[in-house]
Amino acid sequence: MLSGKVNTKKLKKSEKEHTPETTAYGTRYFKNSIPKFEIPEEGMSSRAAYLLIHDELNLDGNPSLNLASFVTTWMEPEADQLIMESVDKNYVDTDEYPQTLKIQERVVNMLARLFNAPTDCNYMGTATIGSSEAIMLGLLAHKWSWREKRKSEGKPCDKPNIVMGADVHTVWEKFAKYFDVELKLIPLKEDLYTITAEDVVGAVDENTIAVGAVVGTTFTGQMDPIKEINDKLVEIKKTKGWDIPLHVDGASGGFILPFLQPDLEWDFRLSQVRSINVSGHKYGLVYPGVGWLIFKDKKDVPEDLVFNITYLGGNMSNYSLNFSKGSSTIIAQYYNFIRLGFEGYKSIMENLQENAKYLAHELEKTGNFEVINKEVDFPLVTVTLKNTDFTVYQLSDKLREKGWIIPAYKLPENAQDVHVLRMVIKENFSRDMIENLLSDLKEAYQILQSKEKEEKKDNLTLLY
Repeated sequence: MLSGKVNTKKLKKSEKEHTPETTAYGTRYFKNSIPKFEIPEEGMSSRAAYLLIHDELNLDGNPSLNLASFVTTWMEPEADQLIMESVDKNYVDTDEYPQTLKIQERVVNMLARLFNAPTDCNYMGTATIGSSEAIMLGLLAHKWSWREKRKSEGKPCDKPNIVMGADVHTVWEKFAKYFDVELKLIPLKEDLYTITAEDVVGAVDENTIAVGAVVGTTFTGQMDPIKEINDKLVEIKKTKGWDIPLHVDGASGGFILPFLQPDLEWDFRLSQVRSINVSGHKYGLVYPGVGWLIFKDKKDVPEDLVFNITYLGGNMSNYSLNFSKGSSTIIAQYYNFIRLGFEGYKSIMENLQENAKYLAHELEKTGNFEVINKEVDFPLVTVTLKNTDFTVYQLSDKLREKGWIIPAYKLPENAQDVHVLRMVIKENFSRDMIENLLSDLKEAYQILQSKEKEEKKDNLTLLY
C-alpha cells in the first residue's frame, strides 16, 4: 500500500501529459519555454523531454556537412550496438570488467606492431580520452625521466624545456604551461608551414625533455620531417651526450601513414622516437572520444608515475590524467580492427586520399584557389584565395548558408598573413558529396565576387 499525501488536484485537459486526443506536441510543455537555468520543480514525460531536446539540437550543424572537425561522425550499426552494450561500463573498474581490460591490451599490442615497435622491447601503452591526454601523459613521462637522469648525474633539474614547431596542436602549449616547462616554440617560415631538422638543432640543449613533431598538422595537413629530426638527435647524442627523446604527434596521421606509406620511416623504427600518440576518434574511425599512447619501451615510463589502486577491488595499475572514462569507444576501436583488418583500413584511407586529391585538383583548376598542402599526404585540403578582394571568412560564412561548416583561420606566427580554408575528408564523405561541395563553393565564390564588383562600381559612381 502506498503511503504519503496524495495530490488529488484534477488536471485540466490541456495540462495532461498525454491524452488519446493529442500528440506529445499538444501537451502543455510545448507552450512554455524549456527550463534553462534551474532544475524545474516537476518533471515531464520522457517523450516530451526527448522531443524538446531533440528539436533544439536541430539548431546544431549537420555532422555530415562538418568539414571542420577531424572526429568520426559515422560507424556501422553493429559498432553502434556494441557501444550501447558497453556504455554503462566504467573502464577504470578493471576488476569488475576484466575482459574490457584485455581488449584494451589487445588494441595496444596491435598499435605497437602497427607502429613497428621492436620485438625485443617491452613496449606499453594505454587508452586515453583523446590525443590531448595522450600527449600530456607522454610528455610527463619524458619530463620525469629527464629529471631523474639529471639528479643521478648531480646536475640541476629546475629548468626543463620542450622544443616544438608552431604547427602543433594547442595541447602542446597547454602542457608547457600546466606542467611548468619552458616552451621553445619554433616559428613557421613563409611558404614553409612545418619545422626543419636544422630548426630543432638550434633550439635543443641539455635541458630539453623532448622534441615534439607532427604527422598531419592541424593547420595545413602536412608533416614535420621526422626521420631528419631523428638523425640530428642521434648525432647530438653521440657528440654532446644529450639523449633527447622524440614524441610523434600522430593524432591525425598515425592512422594514415601505416596504410598509405608503409615504407616511410616516422615511427618506432627510428631510435629516438620513444612515444607516439594517435586519435582513435579521428582516422581510427571511432566516435569521440578515444586516444592512444604507445611507448617504445616500458622503461620510458618512470614507475613513480604509475599508481596502484586497490579500492576498486583487486590491484590495478593506473597511468592517466582522467580517472573515469567510458569503455564503449575502446570496444569500438577493437571492433574496427577485427572488422576491417589491415586491408579494410587501407581501402578506406585510399578512398579518403583520392577524394581529397580530387577536391584539391578541382579547386586549383578554377584558378581561384591555391592549395597549400599540394602533396595531399593526408585527407584534408587547405586553400587560400586568389584574384579576389573578399576574404576566406566571408566565403566560409556564405557556405554556412548552405549548411557547410568549413573553418577559416590564419596560420601561426611568421605566417599569420596567410588566411586559409580547411576541408577535412572523412569516411562517409563520398565523391558525390564532394561534387556538391564544389558546386556550392563555385556558386558562393561567384556571388561574393559579383557583390565586390558592384560595391566597387557604386563607390566609383559616388566619387564622380
